[in-house]
Amino acid sequence: MRHRLLPALDLLAIVVAIAGAFVLRLDGAFLRTPRLQLACAICAAAALVIKPLLFVAGGLYRRYWPYAGARDLLIAAVTISASSLLLAAIITIAQIVGGEAFPGFPRSIFAIDWLLTLALAGGTRVVGRLFADLASLQRPPAPAPGPEVKRVLIIGAGEVGTDIVRETRRNPRLALFPVGFLDDEPAKWGIHIQDVPVLGPIGDLAEVLHSHRIDEVIIAIARVPHTVVRGVVDTCRAAGISSRAVPGMIELLEDEFNAAWVREIDIADLLRRRPVVARPEAGAYLQGRVVLVTGAGGSIGSELCRQVARAEPAAIVLLGHGENSIFDIANLLREAHPALPVHEVIADVRNEGRLADIFRRYRPEVVFHAAAHKHVRLMESHPEEAITNNVLGTRALVNAAVAANVERFVFVSTDKAVAPTSIMGASKRVAELIVRDAAHTHGRAFVAVRFGNVLGSRGSVVPEFKRQIERGGPITITHPDAKRFFMTIPEAVYLVLKAGGLSDSGELFVLNMGEPVRIIDLAHDLLRLSRKTPDEIPIQQIGLRPGEKLEEALWEPDSIVEAAGDTDVFRVLEPGSAIHSANLYRAIEDLTRAAQRGDELAIHRSLSELLPTFYSRRLQQTSLLSA
Repeated sequence: MRHRLLPALDLLAIVVAIAGAFVLRLDGAFLRTPRLQLACAICAAAALVIKPLLFVAGGLYRRYWPYAGARDLLIAAVTISASSLLLAAIITIAQIVGGEAFPGFPRSIFAIDWLLTLALAGGTRVVGRLFADLASLQRPPAPAPGPEVKRVLIIGAGEVGTDIVRETRRNPRLALFPVGFLDDEPAKWGIHIQDVPVLGPIGDLAEVLHSHRIDEVIIAIARVPHTVVRGVVDTCRAAGISSRAVPGMIELLEDEFNAAWVREIDIADLLRRRPVVARPEAGAYLQGRVVLVTGAGGSIGSELCRQVARAEPAAIVLLGHGENSIFDIANLLREAHPALPVHEVIADVRNEGRLADIFRRYRPEVVFHAAAHKHVRLMESHPEEAITNNVLGTRALVNAAVAANVERFVFVSTDKAVAPTSIMGASKRVAELIVRDAAHTHGRAFVAVRFGNVLGSRGSVVPEFKRQIERGGPITITHPDAKRFFMTIPEAVYLVLKAGGLSDSGELFVLNMGEPVRIIDLAHDLLRLSRKTPDEIPIQQIGLRPGEKLEEALWEPDSIVEAAGDTDVFRVLEPGSAIHSANLYRAIEDLTRAAQRGDELAIHRSLSELLPTFYSRRLQQTSLLSA
C-alpha cells in the first residue's frame, strides 16, 4: 500500500471527488451541458497535478497507516484540506484571468470536492488502520489462563497500560492474561479498555488481589510517584505476589527495548524519598575548563567523568592507580565525546613529585578528588594505608593544586567522617580539614562535599547482597536496626558537581540524602526483587564489625545547617571545625611518622588528639587493659 497501491487509490479518489462534486451539485444539467463537462475535465486535470504534489510534501506516503495514530490522521486531514484549498484558489484565478474563455461553474463545487476527497483519500488510510485493528482482534485477546499463564493486574489505565494489554495480544509468548486495570481517575472506573475492565482505584489493590486471584502486578504509570510504587510494592509483598514496573521512555530509547519489555523494580525506586532531578546547568562552570578527576576509574569517579564530559570542558584528565579502569572510562568518553581531549594518567596521589609534573603538564583549572581507600573493615586492619592514601594523598594533591593555581578543588568525602568511629572515617575527616584549611589560607574555592552510601558502587552493600542471593545465601547484615543514608551514583555525582559550583572558599557541603534506610529493609527488597523469600534465602545477623556504627549522621551535633540555593545541597558549619594550620600540620606529621612505622596505636592517638569527636575502640581497649 505504501509504495504502489496507496498513490493509485489517491489518484482515483481525486478524479472521483471532482466528478462526484459536479454531479451532486449540478445533477442532470452536468450530463446535458458539454461546457460543464469541459470544466470538470479541466478541474480534474488540475487536481491530478496539484493534490498529489501536496500529498507528497505533506508526507502522506512516508507514514505506515496500519499503525497510524490520531496525529497521523490529523496531518492527513490538514494536507488534504490544503490541497483542495490550493486547487480552488488556482481555478478561481484562472477563471478571473480567462474570463469568458474559461467555462464557469458554481463555487460550491469546491466545498463538495473537499468533502469527497477527505472521505475517499482519508478513508483509505483509516481503512488501513481498521484492518490492522481487525487483524489483532482475530488473534486470541490474551492467552487463556492456565498453569503457564500469569493473571496480571495493571496499575494505570493510560497509554502505557493500554500498550501492555496490546502487547499481550500480539505476543502470546509473554504468557500474560490481563485481568483488569486499577486507576485513580474516577471517570475510568467501570469501563472497559481493550476489553479489559477498570476495576477501581489503586487503593483497592489489596481487595482486588484477593478477589481476582492475581499472580503478578505491573505498574504502568509514566513518572509514577515513588510513594505509589512503595505502596503497591508493600501491598504485593504482603500478599506474596510479585510486582514489576515498565521502564521509563529514556530507558526504552537508550536500551532499545520493545514496548513489551518490563523490568524488575530497581532498588533505587524503593528509596524513601524522591530522587534528585539532575539539571544541566549544575556543571556550567566547567565549560571551557581543563578538569582533572582523581580516582577516575572508580564507581563515583567514572560517573563524575561522564557528567563532566557532558558539561563541555576544554579537556579532561583521568588520574587513577588502576590501569584497566582508567583505560575503560577513557574509551567510553572518547566514544561518547569524540571532540573532547581525554588524557589518561596512571599515578599514585601519594607521589608528590609525580603530581607536580602532572599539574605542570596539563594545567588543570578544576580538580575533583574522588580517589580514596573507602572500606571500613579493611582500613581498620591497615590503618597506615588509610593515613598515607586518604590523608597524605589529599595533602599532596592540595599542595600541587595550590602551586598550579587551580581555581576550584572539590573533595569527595563521606558521612563516616562525622563523629568517626573508624580509621577510614577519621582519615576522611582529616582530609576535609586539609582541603578547607588550604581554601582559607590561600583564598581558593576549595570545598569538601559529604554524602552517605551509594547504591551500586563497588563494595557497597547492594552488590554484596546480590552476590549472596546468587550463591543461595545467607544474606549477612550487621544489625537489624542498622541504618544508612543511600543515594544513586548519578544523584551523588550530580550533587557533587553542583556543590563545586556553589563554593566560595572552604565550605563544607552535605548532600540531601533524605531519611536513613534500614539495611534489613534493603535485604528484604532485594529478596523480593529476586523472587525469593527469607525462607529460601535466610538473613543472618553477624553483629557490627570494628569501626562500624549502628546509624550514621550527616553532620556533627549543634552544627549550623542552611540550604545552599535549594534543598538538594546544604551548607554546614560544624562546631570546632576551625583548626589552626600549624596544629593541623603538626598532627599530620605525627600521623605520617606513625604510618611509616606501622604503629597502629600511635595513629589512633594522633587522630584522637586532632579530632575530638573521634571514638577509637582500640584506645578504649588499651585503656581497659592498662587499668
